[in-house]
Amino acid sequence: MNKTSIRIGAGAGYAGDRIPPAVELARHGQLDYLVFECLAERTIALAQLERRQQPDKGFDPLLAERMRAVLPICLAQGARIISNMGAANPLQAGHEVLRVAKELGLQGVKVAVVQGDDVLKRLLTDGLDLPLIDSDAPLSSLQDRLISANAYLGADALLPALQTDAQVILCGRVADPALFLAPLMHHFGWAANDWPQLGQGILVGHLLECAGQITGGYFADPGFKGVPNLARLGFPLAEVQADGSAVITKVNGSGGCVTVATCTEQLLYEIENPARYLQPDVVADFSQVRLTPDGADRVRATGANGQQRPDTLKVTVGYHDGYIGEGQMGYAGPGCVARGQLALELVRQRLQDAGLGQLEARYELIGVNSLLPQAQATTEPNEVRLRVAVRSPARQQAQLVANEVEALYTNGPAAGGGATKSVREVVAAAAVLVPRGWAQPDVTLLG
Repeated sequence: MNKTSIRIGAGAGYAGDRIPPAVELARHGQLDYLVFECLAERTIALAQLERRQQPDKGFDPLLAERMRAVLPICLAQGARIISNMGAANPLQAGHEVLRVAKELGLQGVKVAVVQGDDVLKRLLTDGLDLPLIDSDAPLSSLQDRLISANAYLGADALLPALQTDAQVILCGRVADPALFLAPLMHHFGWAANDWPQLGQGILVGHLLECAGQITGGYFADPGFKGVPNLARLGFPLAEVQADGSAVITKVNGSGGCVTVATCTEQLLYEIENPARYLQPDVVADFSQVRLTPDGADRVRATGANGQQRPDTLKVTVGYHDGYIGEGQMGYAGPGCVARGQLALELVRQRLQDAGLGQLEARYELIGVNSLLPQAQATTEPNEVRLRVAVRSPARQQAQLVANEVEALYTNGPAAGGGATKSVREVVAAAAVLVPRGWAQPDVTLLG
């Protein structure tokens, strides 16, 4: 193993991310590690609900498909896989990887499973008085609606797994950049209190964690910010040196681009205070980061720093937050805006007559004012689509909303068509800070 540098690729930036770019990275990226970051704030709460209904589920639904695609390649090339696709059920996810390995005829596969992020029982016992972040209310205000509570573990939770001979490391909730920091600490032997070094490692992780965002996805804006061959967007990799300096790049010939501009947008993503980016491993300081060109599709990232890590861990709590009833209807041709507006007013009045007028609601015409609520059509569009969405505490009320929109077929203005309706449960997320000791990570080796 080359101890002076390491190559880490980003195989996913969210749960439903595309798989072909990860395969391309695995096959041509000459990687030491391939990291799949697949957990958003509410994802794990939804996974907990699934696990309650099916105890052998609750992990990423694309886990098996991803492993079929990349596991044989990574094993052949000696690249290790790290992922939070374990979600609410990391241990079962580990068994699923072994099942896929057996299905593919792969021998000697081992999986290290990291658990310990689930702190719901501890919160219900000792934490109900904790204040919610961004709210004056205590956690107890959500007590009857709580689904999940998962602490953001740091790289230190992953290090024991990396010290095994497992080719796949799976976990649940871990801070996104920590998935990338952990292999850097393991590979280079960085100390857990080398705050400047850890800050630079968090920079690498933050730049990679959203995968295609840094290679031109979500960046492209025709006529202003062009991205070549976006249909074959490649995912990024980092060439990292022992001092933490890194070059962000991608596989030669893959679509997209890596530029100072794409890296700058990703650097600023979800950063409240660049000088104090709170992570479980370190308080990272990005205020002096420098992004400089290093050749075609290559950007060098340096200058991050860090200070001592926080004494607390952030915990995301998922909770039931009612239902949304939604209906849509299309109107086209001359007068479509006026007919759509009349239809909105009809539904509004009918829901008010049904006693639902006080509920949180959106009444909008897609193509006119759905994204910019105060907008007015300057010219008559050829078509609009009515959308009504109402949040309610009861499923029955949400169903009524959906039904009233569908009823516009025969109880509304002329030429409505293409109606759709849905009712969905709302799973919301909040957060609290807990003492670091409340999370007790442990590693189970399978295979």
